[in-house]
Amino acid sequence: MLGYILRRLLQVLPVFFGATLLIYFMVFAMPGDPILGLFGDKTPAPQVVEALRAQYHLDQPFIVQYLLYLGGIFQGDLGTTFSGQSVNEVLARTLPVTARLAVMALAIEFVLAIVIGTISAIRKGKLFDNVALVVALLFVALPIFVACFLAQYFLAVQLGWFRPTVGAQNDWGDLILPAIVLGFSLFATSMRLMRGSVIDTLNQDWVRTAYSKGLSRRRVIPVHVLRNSLIPVITNSATNFGVLLVGATVTEGIFNIPGVGNTLYQATIRGEGPTVVSFVTVFVIIYVLVNLVVDLLYGLLDPRIRYVK
Repeated sequence: MLGYILRRLLQVLPVFFGATLLIYFMVFAMPGDPILGLFGDKTPAPQVVEALRAQYHLDQPFIVQYLLYLGGIFQGDLGTTFSGQSVNEVLARTLPVTARLAVMALAIEFVLAIVIGTISAIRKGKLFDNVALVVALLFVALPIFVACFLAQYFLAVQLGWFRPTVGAQNDWGDLILPAIVLGFSLFATSMRLMRGSVIDTLNQDWVRTAYSKGLSRRRVIPVHVLRNSLIPVITNSATNFGVLLVGATVTEGIFNIPGVGNTLYQATIRGEGPTVVSFVTVFVIIYVLVNLVVDLLYGLLDPRIRYVK
């Protein structure tokens, strides 16, 4: 087990260097001058432009900029935005907001997927199963921005159950509505995976053996069937967590959530290489670690899985 964890952690290194190099190159190759973009329609003095370019090392070749950035990363300095803020401070301010949103959305997705997927599998071909599949298909086809506007209008404006926008107040309770939208938009795929996995597990010989020994459905389904059917759903949820952590940009924009998505979008528009690459670097590391935890959970859920040398 320890050797497996060490090997997975070593895999972070090529992913880290590859992701940062690729993203930094893409930002470096973007058209336009980010320094001139800071002044809008005004024309700054050439001396000011040159001073700012020197301050942010934009007058250096690409490889020099990248190496300087890596040097700061290894010292715990993620760089400075063009507005003079520390990227560390920006990340510390925005990441918790998006993390709260992601955790709430995944909790909603996970519960819906397990409950509806299990019931649909048990009642395969019946009314509940058919309705659940149609609803899941509807949420898969519905664009996220449409779902956001519909939830905003009906649940917030018309019924008044939630605030239409989040803004500076972004505690757990303030993020319920956008989390519901994201959770429902994600649950369809996980529900179908859960349904298929439960159906496959119910057809296994050892499940029929459990029934033949006199075990009730209340014992077999939650203890034996669900435990062995969760792996596809957990894998999909881990992928969704990585996507949400990068920032549900559309949802954060519509609900005015000061999270990672909005910040990353604005930094991309302004061509702030250090901000974009630093955010992506942190996300890559978190994503790899989340998938490592998920891989370790496989052994707990399915005793047949063993980590060998």
